[in-house]
Amino acid sequence: MRSILLAAAIAVLPVSALAATPSQPAPTKATSAWWGHIKVLASNAYEGRLTGSPGYYKAAHYVAGQFKAAGLKPGGDKGSYFQAVKYLEQHVDAAHSSMALVDGTKVTPLAVGPDLTFGSRDEQPKTVEAPMVFIGYGLHLPEQGYDDFAGQDLKGKVVVVLGGGPDTLSAALKSHASSTEFPKALKAAGAVGVIRLQNPKAMDIPWARLISLSSQPGMRLAEPALQTYRGPVFSASLNPDKAEVLFAKSGHSFAELLALADAHKPLPRFPLNQSVKASVVTETHEISSPNVVGVLPGTDPTLKAQYVVVSAHLDHLGVGEPIKGDKVYHGAMDNAAGVAAMIETAKGLKGHKLKRSIVFVAIAGEEKGLLGSKAFAEHPTVPKTAIVADINMDEFLPLFPLKHLLVLGEGESTLGDMARETAKAKGYDTLPDPAPDRNIFVRSDQYSFIKTGVPSVALKVEGLPGSPEAQMDKDWNTYRYHAPQDDLTQPVDLKSADDFDAYLLALLTRVADAKARPVWKADSFFKRFDTTGAASGAQP
Repeated sequence: MRSILLAAAIAVLPVSALAATPSQPAPTKATSAWWGHIKVLASNAYEGRLTGSPGYYKAAHYVAGQFKAAGLKPGGDKGSYFQAVKYLEQHVDAAHSSMALVDGTKVTPLAVGPDLTFGSRDEQPKTVEAPMVFIGYGLHLPEQGYDDFAGQDLKGKVVVVLGGGPDTLSAALKSHASSTEFPKALKAAGAVGVIRLQNPKAMDIPWARLISLSSQPGMRLAEPALQTYRGPVFSASLNPDKAEVLFAKSGHSFAELLALADAHKPLPRFPLNQSVKASVVTETHEISSPNVVGVLPGTDPTLKAQYVVVSAHLDHLGVGEPIKGDKVYHGAMDNAAGVAAMIETAKGLKGHKLKRSIVFVAIAGEEKGLLGSKAFAEHPTVPKTAIVADINMDEFLPLFPLKHLLVLGEGESTLGDMARETAKAKGYDTLPDPAPDRNIFVRSDQYSFIKTGVPSVALKVEGLPGSPEAQMDKDWNTYRYHAPQDDLTQPVDLKSADDFDAYLLALLTRVADAKARPVWKADSFFKRFDTTGAASGAQP
């Protein structure tokens, strides 16, 4: 009776009175549970969480404690929350390394730092002297009717490539070709190395900051089978402001090529009529750094044997060259934010009885080339063929209210359909990748799962193209991305973060309880990696 009277009383209240009903107070940095994790992980005490560092290990133990508090079972090695992963850490001694362009008897030295940086991830040869050939974007996708390697004599040569690709290829395909197909094509052609050029319009951060970042060590997985190259391959990146010097003897100009790249047109391929001569001094040693793994077991007698992975990288860049007096690269949004969202989602599921099992993985080595996720995807701590999906968060940037979502991989699988439909149910829409030439589709950990055949998406708060929100996103990349200023002082929209966490919880619940596992679309390029035999026509 009391509830009937209360309902009647509410019914006669004016609309204005209903509108004035107290709602949940807006979160603050003092009350937000999401921000509370970031305050810990991005603090000076964690020293930027460089893979293998004491700060990273400290962060890994913090996350393991949070997984335990959320009721997750240990999902790592030997009944622990930790999956050990071994890396080879490589330092490039820039002061004792050198590079020059050679044209007959004319030698043009280039300065390491201002003009170029040497790659530090893959094994470098001690010396290289070889002719240079420009091969456009360096994309090898013959089955899609595009191959920059076709008809080129590259044996014993160094190839020069410009980032980007033609508009006849999707952003996902261009990204995949540049990261995965390129190394295989390079080795098959007998080339000895690569010099990469970036289109200034697609650069995330200025060259001056790239110089400071180049002082940090690179890494590769210690397991030879998981390395990009088996044996040394020369690699360098050239400052776009210096790029014209490469084309001085070719009959072409960098400006001409940039104009074509800006229009997403195919590029010509031609010899540069100069050689590169370089000496690269490196020091390499082995380190270990764990992924952190927690499992929420499913409850369905059959579906509990399938696993949905939720991933976010825990590592960042550690301590490096100071910018504005700060030398700790805190990694608050990149990616303590994603780890915090994962922790809060795990806690939100406490007591829930989902049909499929959920694996939460805080990943090492992402900043060094998606290494920790590659190790987990290839050697998971649950049965490999039982992993049915990966939902990844990396730098999801809640800088403004959540109205639009970027779902990387949305059109590739039924998991993307579920992500879009869950967004629609919450009043959000999904947007296409606004900057396909940045290759962000392959620059975070979901890509490691995609290459093992697992339908995967990555999620991000997005602004409409040309909007103030899009400009905020761009400014963040210019001034805070991979800089110490990605710290605890930056402004964030805490309600947007909470809304994102609620969306993630809803999506994860939907995927875990769906009748059918996510599958690749019949026309998806990435369907070729699927070894599960799941029917491509199945619907969730």
